[in-house]
Amino acid sequence: MKKINIANETKKKILLSIVGFIVFAIFIFPLYWMIVTSLKTQVEIFSIPTPLWPENLTFKAYIDQFAASSDTFLGFRNSLIISLGAMVIATVLAIPASYGLARFRFKGTKVIILLFLITQMLPSTLVLTSLYIMFSGMHLLNKYLAPIIADATIGIPFSVIILRTYFLSIPKELDEAAKIDGCGHLRAFVRIMLPIARPGIIVAAVFSFMFAWGDLIYGITFITNPTMRPITSSIYNYVQQYQTLWNSTMAFGIIAISPVIIIFIFAQRYIVSGLTNGAVKA
Repeated sequence: MKKINIANETKKKILLSIVGFIVFAIFIFPLYWMIVTSLKTQVEIFSIPTPLWPENLTFKAYIDQFAASSDTFLGFRNSLIISLGAMVIATVLAIPASYGLARFRFKGTKVIILLFLITQMLPSTLVLTSLYIMFSGMHLLNKYLAPIIADATIGIPFSVIILRTYFLSIPKELDEAAKIDGCGHLRAFVRIMLPIARPGIIVAAVFSFMFAWGDLIYGITFITNPTMRPITSSIYNYVQQYQTLWNSTMAFGIIAISPVIIIFIFAQRYIVSGLTNGAVKA
C-alpha cells in the first residue's frame, strides 16, 4: 500500500512538472521570440516558414542601437530619473501610511483601504485630464516632476496594500516588548519594524519602479520635449518610424526591458518573501 502511494505521488509530481513546464513555455515564448527576431536578418524574419532560431546569427540590430546617434541612452536616462523618483516618493509615503493602517485602529480604516483598492481598478486615462490641468496650473509640464508624481500615484496604493498586510503579519508582541524597553512608537518603528519589513519594502519599491518604467501615457502627455521623454515613448516613435525593421524594433524592446528583468533576477528572493510573508488575512 505504501509503495502504491509513493508511486502515485511520483506520478503526480511528474504530471505537475509537465504542466508547469508547458505554462512556463507559453508565458516565456513571446520574450524568446523577441530575442530570436532581434538576432535575425530581415530576410529570415519574412521567410516562410520562419526559423525558430536564426540561421545567420547577427548582432547588427544591437550594435546599431548603441553605435548610432539614437535616443536609446537618452530615453534610458529619462526613464531612470522618472522611475527612481516615483519609486522613492511612493515607498517613502507608503511605509508610514501602511504601518498606521496596520497598527492603529480608527474610524474609517476600512473605507480608506477600500479607496486604495478602487484606485487600482481605475485606468490612467480617467485621471489624465485632471492631472494635466493641475500640473499646468503648477507649471510642471515639460518637467520630470510631473510624470514622477503621476507615476507615484500608481505605486502608492499598491505599496500601501502590500506593506499593510506585511505589517499585519508582524506580531504585536514586538511592539509591546519595545515599549517595555522604553521605545516610543517612532523609535520602535524605525529600529524594529523597518528592518523586519525589509522584504516587503523591497517588493513595494520594485513594483513602484516597474510601474513607472513601463509608463507611456503620462510620459508623452506631460512631457512634449523629445529629449526629456522616457524610453517607452521612444519605442512608440520607433515603431512608427521603422515599421518593417522588426529586428531593430525587437532589439530596442529587449534593451528597454532589460533593467526590469535584471532587477527581478537579483531581487527575486526578496520579492517571493515579501509577497508570501504578507499574505495574511487583513
